[in-house]
Amino acid sequence: MSAEATDHAALGRRRGLPRIDLLNLRRFGRTALLGPASRDRLPDAIEHVAKVHRGHHPGADLDVLRKAYVLAESSHRGQMRKSGEPYITHPLAVTLILAELGAETTTLTASLLHDTVEDTDVTLDQVREQFGEEVRYLVDGVTKLEKVDYGAAAEPETFRKMLVATGNDVRVMSIKLADRLHNMRTLGVMRPEKQARIAKVTRDVLIPLAERLGVQALKTELEDLVFAILHPEEYDQTRALLLEHASRPDPLTQVAEDVRAVLHEADIDAEVAVRPRHFVSVHRVRMKRGELTGFDLGRLLVQVAEDADCYAVLGELHTCFTPVITEFKDFIAVPKFNLYQSLHTAMASRDGHVAEVLIRTQQMHRVAEAGVVALGNPYAPPAGDHGAAGPGPEGERVDPTRPGWLSRLLDWQRATPDPDAFWSSLRDDLAQDREITVFRADGGTLGLPAGASCVDAAYAQHGEAAHACIGARVNGRLAALGTVLHDGDTLQLLMARDAAASRPSPDWLDHARTPAARIAISRWLATHPALPEGPAADTRGLGRPATPGPVGDGRREAGVTADLPGASVRLAGCCTPVPPDAVTGFAVRGGAVTVHRAECPAVTRMTAAGRSPVGVHWHAPESDRAAADYRVTLCAEAFSRPHLLADLTEAIAAEGVAVVAAAVEPPHEQRVRHTYTLQLPDPARLTTLMRAMRRVPGVYDVARRQLAEAART
Repeated sequence: MSAEATDHAALGRRRGLPRIDLLNLRRFGRTALLGPASRDRLPDAIEHVAKVHRGHHPGADLDVLRKAYVLAESSHRGQMRKSGEPYITHPLAVTLILAELGAETTTLTASLLHDTVEDTDVTLDQVREQFGEEVRYLVDGVTKLEKVDYGAAAEPETFRKMLVATGNDVRVMSIKLADRLHNMRTLGVMRPEKQARIAKVTRDVLIPLAERLGVQALKTELEDLVFAILHPEEYDQTRALLLEHASRPDPLTQVAEDVRAVLHEADIDAEVAVRPRHFVSVHRVRMKRGELTGFDLGRLLVQVAEDADCYAVLGELHTCFTPVITEFKDFIAVPKFNLYQSLHTAMASRDGHVAEVLIRTQQMHRVAEAGVVALGNPYAPPAGDHGAAGPGPEGERVDPTRPGWLSRLLDWQRATPDPDAFWSSLRDDLAQDREITVFRADGGTLGLPAGASCVDAAYAQHGEAAHACIGARVNGRLAALGTVLHDGDTLQLLMARDAAASRPSPDWLDHARTPAARIAISRWLATHPALPEGPAADTRGLGRPATPGPVGDGRREAGVTADLPGASVRLAGCCTPVPPDAVTGFAVRGGAVTVHRAECPAVTRMTAAGRSPVGVHWHAPESDRAAADYRVTLCAEAFSRPHLLADLTEAIAAEGVAVVAAAVEPPHEQRVRHTYTLQLPDPARLTTLMRAMRRVPGVYDVARRQLAEAART
């Protein structure tokens, strides 16, 4: 074995990870060449698999595993891997990985057979006849699509197929992850360029999926293997660091002894162990902290029997040691999106060094390591129910383990038929490797990728009905829809009463991070090309509202005519002109003319850049104006005081003007700025409205937004 493989094997043993070394592979190979055993006993090649499986499931029926192995061995007989080993060693190794994680018998059966339909003459019908529909479904889910039929689209379409199958049965992805792990372990026989290609797909797709399914045991080893291939210099530096510290006493060992003593004195039954960090984790800590000590190379893991014991341990540690309160996180009360539960804390040892501690029950630990695999068969009937776990509505199973992120992926993949677009969107979505939890005002929660905005939250909660969103409150305060959300935020989405007349804004795309939001917005905009920035360009809640008005023949908007024949007209969202403002226009892409107020800074910039203005003028008679709605953005500067927002809103309503959106900036030096997007039934009311707002106690200025921003800069 290579030095890297030796390091990984040693690391795996310390972490208790499933591992098949080359000696085991050769043993499997020799045994496989001897052929299957007699019908009354297990074949020698799967004895170890059976022993591990019985350790997790003492009452497991092993006969089906024998049958699966016999079929797999006979089907793959004569096939060899690039390493020179009999091909059957691969499904055996994949099955052992899953057995170590505690997978149930059906998963192991499908794992033994997972390459038979793809690489041999065995058909899915044969699999169904011999092993049932569940095994057939799992095998089909991980079977690749042929390049002969799909060409360059074979890989993305295979993952699309696998993702859809995972939506009905998460065990499909469990098998795929174990399959990729064993292939990565034996990737050294491939050409360097092929190693890099496979490692990149593993990094971009498989590792994030392992993280989201909570299968940390597979995720961490995949990370290390990818790290060694794609970043060999950093890998060698990390390896040298770990080897250097391996020759020294581990300082966390003494801290673990101190913790055991404290918990024993408190009569708390607990297992305390030092949990070494894996290669990538050490590298990340080194990039964050610089010089590392032995305390940085691992964490203490405390396992107890019950949830209440976790908090008892936490209390003792925070009483007897000096806690680092900023490092405390409670993932038991609020589990992570991938089923993970633990208490995280950190404390100072006797010599002042900080040690990190994880506190969890044994069941939490099994789920933390194996994720969805630790749940067994999620489709088995409840105890006492002897019926089979059948399909749900429209032939889909009811999967209690399907997480929200998977449902979102399944939703947007249906709307992305193009393979390249799907592949790109999938990688982008999975690249968001951290998920935050946002608490909805109605009591529910939303799981969103880090960096998601209120726009993303709106589409995650309401689907395409989010087109009607006009604003949001984050932690009780009015916020723009472009506001980035953080873990633990409380969110209330404000929806328009007339949902049918509501439209998304093109500007929302700038704030949408999730594919579901981007696809929904883009799809609406693509199907309404006649209104590129009329009502469709409503930037409600973003602080950049447009001014939609009635569009007649496609050349006029809100009473504006352009001097460019045949051009559609749109009012600029940066300055929101209304009659009788002096206005000028500029031709933009798509044959449209954007109309700005004459004093808008954008006019100066475009003129300086050599853009030629287009003559525009207000034209609508009073009858047209009465039927039109004009939007304008006003900024109110005021001294901060209680009830200011309510008083300003009341003054606006008294003038018969509707508030479309509002945003309040945090007070600065006892001053505050309110920004309102307002809908005027008649532009002549603007001057009266601004006077009424200025009369509100504490308000010392009200201006059109563009002028207010220019004054501040």
